[in-house]
Amino acid sequence: MAEILASAGYEWIVADCEHSDIDVELFANLARGMHGRGAVPLVRVRENDTLAIRQMLDMGARGVVVPLVNNAQDAQKAVSAAKYPPLGVRGFCLGRMNNYGIDFEEYVQHANDDIAVVVMIESRDAVQNINEILAVEGVDGTLIGPYDLSGSYGIPGQTDHPTLQDACQKVLQASQYAGKAAGLHAVSAERAAIEDGIANGYTFVAVGTDTVFLSRGAHEALDIARTAAKQKRD
Repeated sequence: MAEILASAGYEWIVADCEHSDIDVELFANLARGMHGRGAVPLVRVRENDTLAIRQMLDMGARGVVVPLVNNAQDAQKAVSAAKYPPLGVRGFCLGRMNNYGIDFEEYVQHANDDIAVVVMIESRDAVQNINEILAVEGVDGTLIGPYDLSGSYGIPGQTDHPTLQDACQKVLQASQYAGKAAGLHAVSAERAAIEDGIANGYTFVAVGTDTVFLSRGAHEALDIARTAAKQKRD
């Protein structure tokens, strides 16, 4: 999947370690598949945890998408985990990210500037605290988690509900005002959702998922085959 999507021309690909069985070893292989194909490997880590973030960066992630950031303290914890001292608490090692020590000095020199920290906004509290979250130095952008956010507002799955749209607009405007990337996940990868998101000012747009692409392609091919078979019988 990583090889196919990277070769398709996507600028970045996020491995979801929060809602899937992707672990450290599997992510390392995904990153190897992306290597040399132009796509930047990112990871949605399983939790806002220092070791969870550190491990994925050491495996070659160029940025982390951190779930459940509800306030400035959560945001600061995520940034600290992703940055080397004196800006954070990330540990040093010889690993995949620095070519197993060959590029150690160069990597360490640039890592704090090159590693992206994107915080997920997926709760009512996060929306209410969005300005304080974005004020944390080292936060590079936001990514709205539409389904969790809808659940937090008591309207699970109703991503088009006016209440949810108002919340998303508040996050978008705050991100723009702070000069940070504004992220949106167009889960279904439908044309209208993607075009509307970009037109509205989102600059970090996650387009679909591998499972959506696979399911859609499988159903379309099967429908074609069944229709052709039926026409042949008739």
